[in-house]
Amino acid sequence: MSRADTNRVFQTLDSGQLLLICAAGLLAVAGVAHTAATGLLDPQIAVAFGALIAIGELARLTMPGNREVAPIGAAAALGYTLLLDMGGVPARHSALQVVAVLSVGMVAGALPHLAVGRPPQLDGMARRLFTGALLALAYRPLAGPLFEVAGGGESGWWPALGVMALLILLMVMADVLLAAVLRAEQVRAALRVAVHDELRMAAPLGAAVAASGILLALASHSMGMTALLVFAAPLLVTQVAFRKYAGIRATYLQTVRALARVTEVGGYVEPGHSRRVSRLSVAIGRELGTAEPELLELEYAALMHDIGQLSLRDPIPGGATVLTDPDQARRIAELGAEVIRQTGVLDRVAEIVRRQCDTCAEMPPMASRIIKAANAYDDLVGGSSDRDRAGAALERLRLGVGQEYDPTVVEAMARVIDRLAPIHRL
Repeated sequence: MSRADTNRVFQTLDSGQLLLICAAGLLAVAGVAHTAATGLLDPQIAVAFGALIAIGELARLTMPGNREVAPIGAAAALGYTLLLDMGGVPARHSALQVVAVLSVGMVAGALPHLAVGRPPQLDGMARRLFTGALLALAYRPLAGPLFEVAGGGESGWWPALGVMALLILLMVMADVLLAAVLRAEQVRAALRVAVHDELRMAAPLGAAVAASGILLALASHSMGMTALLVFAAPLLVTQVAFRKYAGIRATYLQTVRALARVTEVGGYVEPGHSRRVSRLSVAIGRELGTAEPELLELEYAALMHDIGQLSLRDPIPGGATVLTDPDQARRIAELGAEVIRQTGVLDRVAEIVRRQCDTCAEMPPMASRIIKAANAYDDLVGGSSDRDRAGAALERLRLGVGQEYDPTVVEAMARVIDRLAPIHRL
């Protein structure tokens, strides 16, 4: 990775992300320095868990919303943090050694990606390290007493299990809140919406990772080092399946973006129109609390909302459907929906595009209402950064509230434009 690439990576980070990266960096330095000074306790265990963390980082994947996750690495980190014993022998490692092993494992897993020019999301790595360190600092001082209690019989494991579950729950909530704060700053979304979004995304994966981490720590009591192999295999298969699914989604999005550019290359719409409408639509959807799967459909539909114009013999001046005859605009939407439906996999997107010209009385889907307002706004403003022109466009849309445009959508758009101004330059 060149110095110029490194500079570009850091230039794209906002203040919150940089602060988190610095905090995680300090924790990593403290953990490695402490471990180097005191010596690595139970080195075989540390290396085994560190290797599993590295494998998890190497096989990391990107989820909807450009969220980078490493389930195997996270489960291994949890298992090492929660470890009470290995085959009946008490685990002696400290919280700072957990931080050191986690740091080294994450860096080792990231190096191959760096070598081929695929740098990791630094804020994502920093967040995983930071929240993992918080859990280790809270749990490891309790590990010794909990092992003594657990040694009293099977019933003694229940207090340990309760402590594990409680601290993991607190860690997940802290991680969700931290991720929401960073995302709200990054995409300029309302914090309440970002928190709700992160909770919906983190709950299923977080529960699976937490369960895997706890089971890994408990299984090590009777299975010893074999537990790592037993649990690593199904986790790796699951992560590969997730990666394949994420790759398919990325391919869809690239294909849709290419199709959206056809209308621009053919001179049917202004350059950048589809991209601006898509970004504005997604921002409005996020402002209204739309779930990530629906946001992806909204993005697809917004990118291709004008694809029906390819059927026109004479392009509409500037591609501004808001200024054309309503019947013609509806016909364009229906033709575009038919083109999308031919793919056989985007029927919901096709329906959103088909109904983008419906009036409020016809109760179109919320995504269709969002695209209709976003398209009208961009038809009137285009790539201009003139604030007066933007204000005039919003006032024009407000005149059609209740009949043509959904009032909640228009007001959400106003808030988004005020916060992201001028979004139409993006």
